[in-house]
Amino acid sequence: MHPKVDEYLNLLPKWKTEIELLRSILLDCGLTEEFKWRTPCYIFKDSNIVLIGQFKAYCTLSFFKGSLLNDAENILVSPGENSQAVRMVKITSTKEIQKLKPVLKAYIFEAIEVEKAGLKVDFKEKEALILPEELIIKLNENPDLKTAFEALTPGRQRAYNLHFTSAKQAKTREARIEKCIQSILEGRGINDCTCGLSKRPPYCDGSHKILKK
Repeated sequence: MHPKVDEYLNLLPKWKTEIELLRSILLDCGLTEEFKWRTPCYIFKDSNIVLIGQFKAYCTLSFFKGSLLNDAENILVSPGENSQAVRMVKITSTKEIQKLKPVLKAYIFEAIEVEKAGLKVDFKEKEALILPEELIIKLNENPDLKTAFEALTPGRQRAYNLHFTSAKQAKTREARIEKCIQSILEGRGINDCTCGLSKRPPYCDGSHKILKK
């Protein structure tokens, strides 16, 4: 068990019991627990297999290569229209987890076998982003930043890129990039909520403004 996952669980305002149960299932399947992108991540021989997530209406198990799973029970959904690989299971109660436990374990073991076999998702070509030179330099200088940026959803990548390229001067672009580095490393989008008050996480709805009153 990773100590940061314990900290994460202790700070959860909701879904703690459900996520603890999901955690026990994942560990029982022989996966190694890590803490990446501010959430519990479970790996097999250095390869990411599944993430635990929590949202307002549900918590999730997100399979990195979920599109390659058989999904015989038809429980996997795409997290977004641009997601070509990740598929998630939405959970709303411990009762649901107990009912799905054999199925979840079967999916986890299948995901491990997918990794053992070295299977790759056949990504469709997407319109490549034209990154500013200042960002390319930063990504090449910082491998962790490059990995984190590439792990962002296409929409988050585009939003950051638009923010950076809209600056006319190189100095301004560099300043904007520097200011966003920590958010990128933490897996947040430029429009994601950072105060925890938003009613529509992970996006910001302006609720932080009450802090200024």
